[in-house]
Formats: sequence, structure tokens, C-alpha cells
Amino acid sequence: MEAADKLSTVKLQSVTKLPENTNCLACSEDGRFLCLGHARGLSVWCASTLMRVAEWLQDRLEITSVQMTRAAESTYLLGTVDDMGVARVFAQHFDSIYLLSVINVMEDINKRSICLAFELTEGGRYAAASVSCNGTTWLEVYQFPSGLWLKELELMRSQEQDSKPTGDFKWSSVTMVIKIKPPKIPAGKPVDGEPDIAQTSDFMMHCLTLDVIRSSSRRWEKQSCKTDAEETKEPNKSPRRCTQHFLLPCGQFTGETKADYQPGFPLAVAVWWSGSHNLLQYSLQRTPKTKADVEPLPDVVWPNANEILCSAVSRSTRYVALGLGDALVCVCDRLSGAPLSVVLEPTSNSAFFRMQFVDFWPLLADDSHIFTADKVCLLVLCKSGAIHTVTMGRGTKSCTKQLSGRPKDPGDIPITIISVPFLQGLSLVVQMNGKIFLQDVLGNRTVCFLTPPTTHLITTPCNPVYALNTVQQSLFIRGDPEKSCTASSKEGSQSQLLSFHFKGSAIIEQYEGPLPHPPLQQAALSHATLEEACNLYLQQRVLSVDERNRSLRQTWEQLQEAAVTVQQRQQSVRQPTNGSK
Repeated sequence: MEAADKLSTVKLQSVTKLPENTNCLACSEDGRFLCLGHARGLSVWCASTLMRVAEWLQDRLEITSVQMTRAAESTYLLGTVDDMGVARVFAQHFDSIYLLSVINVMEDINKRSICLAFELTEGGRYAAASVSCNGTTWLEVYQFPSGLWLKELELMRSQEQDSKPTGDFKWSSVTMVIKIKPPKIPAGKPVDGEPDIAQTSDFMMHCLTLDVIRSSSRRWEKQSCKTDAEETKEPNKSPRRCTQHFLLPCGQFTGETKADYQPGFPLAVAVWWSGSHNLLQYSLQRTPKTKADVEPLPDVVWPNANEILCSAVSRSTRYVALGLGDALVCVCDRLSGAPLSVVLEPTSNSAFFRMQFVDFWPLLADDSHIFTADKVCLLVLCKSGAIHTVTMGRGTKSCTKQLSGRPKDPGDIPITIISVPFLQGLSLVVQMNGKIFLQDVLGNRTVCFLTPPTTHLITTPCNPVYALNTVQQSLFIRGDPEKSCTASSKEGSQSQLLSFHFKGSAIIEQYEGPLPHPPLQQAALSHATLEEACNLYLQQRVLSVDERNRSLRQTWEQLQEAAVTVQQRQQSVRQPTNGSK
């Protein structure tokens, strides 16, 4: 680290004071606005002038999570979670903020539900809420009445301009599309014997049943290893957590109608549960079900050789990357319906903690290659603090590199890694000790450090409060004054908004480039109709059938080899030593 400290440093600029207890920041996709969640509600600022545009205040309500997405020209949807676990949906319409819906209304205090995470899709058509109640966790996916809300917001604005009372205005309600619970073994289904491969539903049910048995057995083994004291401290088993990713259309039109295929709007949601081996995919284009059908089955199951520890999805959502136990990395290709590649990390000395795609890719000169661009790059963070890159592709040899090993000082463990999509191969890294630097993940080097003013420190490095404006190419992050530099006045103890503008910096100008569209969004923009896109897709499939079959065989051979390696490791660990019973 001593050599790294000699690298160039760039000062973060202190630009303005923040409201009290600003817990979260979010930036709109168009780069126009910055949303702040704090101890008294919400505030929206202009990202250029940092002047307040609108606010929604309520005493004793502290916002801890916020997300912002553009729904129309002058309308933005805000998704929030407060310190009591209540999720809400707001709309910023011109210079006002309106509360549109409360997602988990607490009607009965004995059945209090807590929202653990709340995610809006880009454009605000859908939202996903991870909810917990009485030790049980499930996922709820909602569809918003965006068209009706826009009309109601215009009506509300006209009433306010005419000075008419609007206190009893009732907004259109949201619709729950699907409620997903952890899989259970269906009644009457045999758990032994080989599944009928010819019957897709039987094979899917076999994978789900086997996964439930594995996860239940694993939790029982962990519970049996606990001492009496530990059992006393944790009388209740922890609920299974879920991770979800919304999936956009990616050219695979099976089961989809022309009306369903709308570029930019998700068609499905991918879900995996803690302790699970399966990635489950549920369609959002579902027909109405009866009330008895409370646990829908997934439309697609992606089984894996080991437990899923972390996941990531590419910007186009064509690829879903999974970090598995025993240092396995698997990338699923939704376009071909098969794994792109399975890689065994030979140098990983701890379990995977987080992974992400390296977002930047060069614009392709020939759009005809958009369906065969199968090379991806992943950044993988281990629990030990080691960072690796994995480059893989169909028909190419996978390549793994170690960017950094396990830090000797616990303070140097990277906590947050933020991909910077408008810079080629650069990621922003925040360490546990509060240090921030730009990492060239392709060139394997530290570019520069970003240092706050001497009077301030980065707030809670384990969970920094930041927002990345990809349009203005700037970073906003909260900084708190150092205790030694804190003035006696209240103003001197307020947090500051720190900023850094990437554009124009001489240190990183060599990494600058045009912000590209995701490859499959380019496909949608380069064809006038859906039929043209389908024809091109089918032509590519016919021309590449031999190559795809060969790649599929190679991929499954790699998966089998990796499974054998994992089994050998497990057997060597379980093998008793001399003298043991």
C-alpha cells in the first residue's frame, strides 16, 4: 500500500451542506436531479446548480433508502424505505412531490411486515419489494398504473393552480403481479428416482425438490453444530433472503407476443434464495390466477452445481452471472438458453462476496455482430478482500486475473465497488478505512486516489452515501467533519456534499469514451420493426447452429469437470484423519 500512496491524488470538492441525517442519495437517469433521503423526509435538488427543486417533509420519518427514475418529461418516480421498514412510492411532478402509495401498510401491529429492500425498474413500470413478517420472507412484484398516475398528476397540478382543495385526492392503486415465496416440496411428488428428461415440468420439479432438500439439510447441519449457548442466543432460525433481477427482452421471443415485446420494459424477474442452487425465472406477463394459486411455479429453472453466493446481471440483462460455492463462476446466456461458460477460480482463498459486470464495451461498427458478441468481463470480490477479474466467451479460453490479494490490514478491505460505465474498464473502490480510488480492472492498476478535504471524512465507509451521475459524469458522496476539526457551532458540525467531476480530469482522460447503449438495445434501435429483428435473429441461429452445438457440448463438459473437482474437494475435507472415529 505504500507504493499506492505515491500515486496521483484528486481532491473531492465540498460543494454544499446536507440536511440533517442524510442517509441516502439517488440520481435520475437523465442526470437532471439529485434526490436526498434524510431525517425529515425527501428533498430533490437540481444536479447542476444543487438548488432545491421540491421537498416532502414529515416529522419523525427518516428515509434510509431512495431510488429515482424518470416516468415522463417532467415526472419522476421515487421509491423509498424508512427506518421502520415501510416502503413508499412518490412522484416528483414539476416542483412538487406527492405520496402515491404505501406498499406495506401496517394495519395490524401483531402482523407487522418489514420491507427489507425496494427496487424500481427504469421508467417506473414495475417494482419489487422483499418483505419479512414473523420470520418469513417473500418477494412481491408490483405493476404501477403509470398512465393513470400521469393524468392524475396533471389534474392535481391544475387544481393547485386554481387554488382548489385537494386533501381527499385518491390515487390509483398499484397491482401485485406476483408473490414469490421460498420453494417447498409439493405434496405427492416423489423425491427419489431419475426425472423424465422428456417432460420439462418433471425435470423442473425434480430440480426444485432436490434444492429444497439440500438447503434444509444444510440448515440442519449448521443448527446441529451450535452449542447450547448459541442456541439460547438464536432461538429463531433466520429467514431465507432473496435476491432478484429484472430481465429485459433479449431477442428470445418464445412464448412472447408482439405486444409483450417492448424494449426497455422488463418481461421477467430472476430470483434466487439464500442456500439455493437454482436460479428461478418468473414471467411478468402472467394471466390472472385464482386465489388458490398463491405459490406460482417458475417458468425457467437454471440449476447449478453448487450453492449460489452472489449474482449480477449485465446492462442488457442478456447475461446473468452467478458466484457459486467452491470458487465456481457461471454465466447464463438467456439468448441461447445455455451457460456461456463455467470457470473454476484456482486462486480464490475464500467465498465470493459480490460480483459485477464491467459495463463499458466499444461501439460495434457492424450491427450484424450484435447477436454473436459473447465475450464478457466480470469483477469478483471475495470475503477475504481479494479481487479477481474473469473474462470469458463462447469459443474462447477463459482468463482469470487477481487484481489484489487478501489485504494484510483489515482497513484495506474493499467494501464498495462501483462500475463507472462512461470510462473504459474503470471501477470506483471504497475501502473499509474510508480510502477511495479508481481501479483499472482491465489493466490491473490503481489510477488515482480521491481524497476528501482535510476537514472531512467519508461517511460510514462500510455503507457510503453516494450517487453517480453518468450523464454529467460526476460523483456525489457525503462527508462528515472530523472530530478534531468540528466547530462548536451547529453549522460547523453539518455534513457536506462532496463531488468530483470525471470529465476534463487529465489523469483519467485516456479512459474517456462515448457512453454506449447496451448491445441488445442497439439491436432494437437498428431495426424498424419486430419482424426484422426476428428475421435477423433466426438467420443468425441457422448460420451458427453447428458452432452453438459444439459450444454447448464444451460447456457441459466443463461443468461436469468442475462438478467432479468439487466432489473430490468435499470428499477430501470429510475424510477422517488417522486416529479419529
